[in-house]
Amino acid sequence: MPTFNQIKSILSKSRVGIAGAGGLGSNCAAHLVRCGIGKLIIADYDVVSVPNLNRQFYFYHQAGMTKVEALRDNLTMINPDALVQMHNAKVTKENIALLFAVCDVVVEAFDDASEKEMFIEGMLELFPGKPVVAASGMAGWGRNRELDVVRSGNLYVCGDKQSEVSEENPPLSPRVNIVAAMQANLVLEILLNGVQQEYEDFIK
Repeated sequence: MPTFNQIKSILSKSRVGIAGAGGLGSNCAAHLVRCGIGKLIIADYDVVSVPNLNRQFYFYHQAGMTKVEALRDNLTMINPDALVQMHNAKVTKENIALLFAVCDVVVEAFDDASEKEMFIEGMLELFPGKPVVAASGMAGWGRNRELDVVRSGNLYVCGDKQSEVSEENPPLSPRVNIVAAMQANLVLEILLNGVQQEYEDFIK
């Protein structure tokens, strides 16, 4: 198998973008920082709110702070040397290239369906060769076996693809975190595919 030093070396040179810093984005970022990703570029224009603490990687005393400011604080508590570039901005089709052009992989982490569609279409149009790891269907609880990954070219979608948020089917920490972890794990798989292939070719 590839050595831990090989894995660390590749991840330390990698740049990952995250569009959105809510339940998916904040938790995915925490996983990636723990794994030693070289640079995270994160964009979100919203603020931390108490009702969303049931699923987002923030704390009660951070309510009212911008998400990017609060998330930077939380990520640097995991790793003080983490390189995180934060943009307190709404992601639009017009600024996608400016925000994420340098990234090796980009994570879509929006709540709103129209924002998801705009971002995915924009990324695939501007950067057809760049992997995009999106999410769809994580509301509610249980049903772990329904969560999977579907791939279409360079677009990967994690979740069950059908569970919409409602009063009866709220977004809760366990399922949201599972999907966020799936996204982070898939980012690692994409980034480390080269070293894994190198190892497999070596042992043949």
